[in-house]
Amino acid sequence: MDRLQKTLVFSCVLFCVFASSLAQDCKNYQFKSNNLFSTCSSLPVQNAFLHWTYHAANHTADIAFRHAGVSSSRWVAWALNVDKSGMLGAQSLVAFTNSSTSAIRAYTSPISAYTTTLAPGKLSFDVPKISAEFSSSGDEIIIFATLNLPSGRTSFNQVWQEGPVQSGAPGAHAQNSANTGSTGTVDFSSGQTSAGGGIGNSKKRKRNVHGVLNTVAWGILLPLGALTARYLKVFKSADPAWFYLHAFCQSSAYIVGVAGWGTGLKLGSDSPGVTYDTHRNIGITLFILGTLQVFALLLRPKKDHKYRLYWNMYHHAVGYTVIALSIVNIFKGFDILDPAKKWKRAYIGVIIFLAAVAAILEALTWIIVLKRKDNESDKYPHGVNGTNGNGNGNGANGYGHGGYRSQAA
Repeated sequence: MDRLQKTLVFSCVLFCVFASSLAQDCKNYQFKSNNLFSTCSSLPVQNAFLHWTYHAANHTADIAFRHAGVSSSRWVAWALNVDKSGMLGAQSLVAFTNSSTSAIRAYTSPISAYTTTLAPGKLSFDVPKISAEFSSSGDEIIIFATLNLPSGRTSFNQVWQEGPVQSGAPGAHAQNSANTGSTGTVDFSSGQTSAGGGIGNSKKRKRNVHGVLNTVAWGILLPLGALTARYLKVFKSADPAWFYLHAFCQSSAYIVGVAGWGTGLKLGSDSPGVTYDTHRNIGITLFILGTLQVFALLLRPKKDHKYRLYWNMYHHAVGYTVIALSIVNIFKGFDILDPAKKWKRAYIGVIIFLAAVAAILEALTWIIVLKRKDNESDKYPHGVNGTNGNGNGNGANGYGHGGYRSQAA
């Protein structure tokens, strides 16, 4: 056998092994109890699988829900949502291992609120049989059940989930993209399944819109407006254009940010049992400080007013505080949304770019200001506007010691 033939044989073996491992996930999976099911579906997230056999004569379905990659300290659940999609209203089958007896428990639990603890209860349809098993070798929990499906239909929204067992009961599950995206549909008669669901996908879209609006507003436009005000006003040719550009960036950031804040409030009202206290509190603080900045513009004293110095100190302190809090809260939002890593990396790149621009402009503007002062000192060695009557002052503005000498001349 030459080298080419050996390569082909080896490739075929690898392909067969790989194909076999994929098939083992669903269609060729061997249950310990030798249960057989006519249909199966690999669910799109969380390493979960649904097997079933539909009996048209009595409108029942024998199902097996497998959730792989979970330890004995986790709970798993699979549910049908008869009237809605998503978690609220789901009629769930739950299983977890009792830490004291090492026995696995399986029961039914209707979900009527987001604050559910998955307490046992009767479903809106009958479940004559339910049991579960845990495979320590594969870190897998399997729920077996017989469902008396609601009459008149075979297609339903489905939800599946997993989370920690705390104090002998199911605890709150995570809120990453896999957990929030574990919804879909199943048709027990046709065998068709699909990923996603109306309410679940709608909430995910709202979360994404909330994240994008706030990142653009508080995380990009606001720092850009601050850079404009700090550095462009040094250039005489940029006056008063820098002010209008600064006002445009900050007002746009506020308007877009308020829209993002509003979507956050809506998300909170739609998910009363899910709280992100730190993220929410920082968001409220940003809205309050941003609103104060807007109203402060209406009370801005003129340049020569005696209170203008204090107004500037307030304006700068609040502005930089808002920018710092915004960046912190955006990264907290990334942790909550758990998007693809490229989006977080992209924003980190934006922050690094803005910081680099700020560093360069900081050095450049200091050079310009110092050079300008040197030129004014050479041009007006005794002050510009003379003395203030006492011969005291600050040099370049005409109120220096040289002013006295000009008056004497």
